[in-house]
Amino acid sequence: MKKTLTVLIAAAALIGAAGCSAPQLSSEETCARINSVAAGQPASSDKYGTIRFANQIRPIAASSSDELKAPLQDILAYLDESTRDNPDAATLAELQAKYAAAGQTYTAVCSQ
Repeated sequence: MKKTLTVLIAAAALIGAAGCSAPQLSSEETCARINSVAAGQPASSDKYGTIRFANQIRPIAASSSDELKAPLQDILAYLDESTRDNPDAATLAELQAKYAAAGQTYTAVCSQ
């Protein structure tokens, strides 16, 4: 009886969580939201400013358009690694290349 109840509660929670997910944004909406967050950032940012920026774009990336989902995840991965106390140089170099490519994709999509 306990196992059945646990399974039912877990299933209800899963269904409820799936129904409450944010709708997917269009590319235009994603660009507008990212631009509004970026506009509020200072020109030069310290570690904590970078963490704050990454945390502000995480929810946008989660519901971003398919076209921008991967580039935003690459940007977040780079920001996360660069703000670690001891970032791995090899990982950071690999992520920096992806970060640059993601920035080009973002610019191409958002400048249309």
